[in-house]
Amino acid sequence: MFLTIKVKFLLGLLIIFSISLLLLNHFIVQIIDSSNEKIITQDLIGMKKNNNVYVRQSFMINHFSNDEIYFQQTAKEMADELRLVTSSEISAYTSQGQLLYQTDASKFDSTVHDDLDQALQGKTAYTISYANNLTGVYYSYPVVIEGKTVGILRFSKDFSLLHEQGKQIMTFIYYVTIAIFAAAFVFSYILSRNITLPIVKLTKASTEVTQGNLNLRLRLRRKDEIGKLADNFNQMIEKIKLQIQRIEKDRDRLEELNRHRKQFFDNMTHELKTPLTTILGYAETIKENEWSDKPFFDKGMDHIIDESKRLHGMVLKLLELSMETSTQETFEMVDAGQILQGVCEGMTIKAERYMKTIDIECEPGLRVYGSPARLRQLFINLLDNAIKYGRAHSTITVHAGQVSDTVHVTVSNEGETIAPKDLARIFEPFYRADSRELADEGSRGLGLSICKAIVDDHRGKIRIESAEGRTTVYVALPYAGAEEETL
Repeated sequence: MFLTIKVKFLLGLLIIFSISLLLLNHFIVQIIDSSNEKIITQDLIGMKKNNNVYVRQSFMINHFSNDEIYFQQTAKEMADELRLVTSSEISAYTSQGQLLYQTDASKFDSTVHDDLDQALQGKTAYTISYANNLTGVYYSYPVVIEGKTVGILRFSKDFSLLHEQGKQIMTFIYYVTIAIFAAAFVFSYILSRNITLPIVKLTKASTEVTQGNLNLRLRLRRKDEIGKLADNFNQMIEKIKLQIQRIEKDRDRLEELNRHRKQFFDNMTHELKTPLTTILGYAETIKENEWSDKPFFDKGMDHIIDESKRLHGMVLKLLELSMETSTQETFEMVDAGQILQGVCEGMTIKAERYMKTIDIECEPGLRVYGSPARLRQLFINLLDNAIKYGRAHSTITVHAGQVSDTVHVTVSNEGETIAPKDLARIFEPFYRADSRELADEGSRGLGLSICKAIVDDHRGKIRIESAEGRTTVYVALPYAGAEEETL
């Protein structure tokens, strides 16, 4: 059977109270009874002393040769006198236990005579009797004159008032205890409810979280440990949700990357196969015809050289992309502006083939600390992209200058605008905007990823903006300055 924390708490409190109430009642009853016995004993002892004084004086005034006979003769007189003095009912007995006189026979219970039996044995004793909500004490002791027992006096005294006071004290303590328990029980119930309700909510919430509901949040406006626990639970769920979203995003990104990777290798295989087929075809034909057809031989050799160069270029880009096969070149002080001008001059012929022009503006003394070959590759890739994806009969604008301690290079061309979602991933390996996939399938996603790697190696930054039919690449490289030429 499943018991909630609240039920266990209240059940435990009820058991503890019940046991405490029983123990408290037991000890209080013992204490009250002991206190009443002390009061009764002291009262009876005092009464006995006073009675003995009276009896001795009576015997001294009226001295007989036989004190026992005198006691029997004066028993009625002494009993009536002592009744007035002690406010008790009195019975007198001979030393053998024979009744001589009783002031009120109804006050003496014939079934209670333990005290009388003790007195017959020469002892002083009393017996407490409870009957009909009355508390009576029977007190007996032998009357001894000059060392001889002459008779027995027995007293019946009412102590109902003392007993009633004890009962009232017990009743008062009982009700006070009940009231304290009721207050403690109500407070404990409120406290347990205040504690267990949030725990129940937390349990239900955690159950829903295990079932996949991550949109659940606890709303506990409390400034204690439970409120802090609820806040921590909400933060934990939020972090779990963010982690799952990140995992899902990474999964989708990996799936997309694998898709582009597969497309890349499919296209690369096709592109590698095309020049190899051309080279092989012309080589076999030339071998068969040898030198018999000089024009065909020249044409074939030209195709073999062109296709070999194209094949060589694709292989170089693959090697450039692979960090394991590329070697780290030694950096040196170089003039980035001169390298950029040289690249622009070399790419002019290709731009003209695509019916475009290159307009360059370059400041002198743009010194950077880096690799000349890799910087050349960076500028070649940027201009190559601008030429391939620029609009026909347009101008490619190139600018290089110093801004503070940075060398800024911009390459801008007119063409189709790149969507923001593609700009966010354009530097990823094997990724390129879908609108550009048919333009140059043999180098899918290689150029810009290589550019990003080169710029990062030179501790620079690169970004691309595309809007209203114009795309601009911004490259920022640390300016070295003339003072570092000796490095």
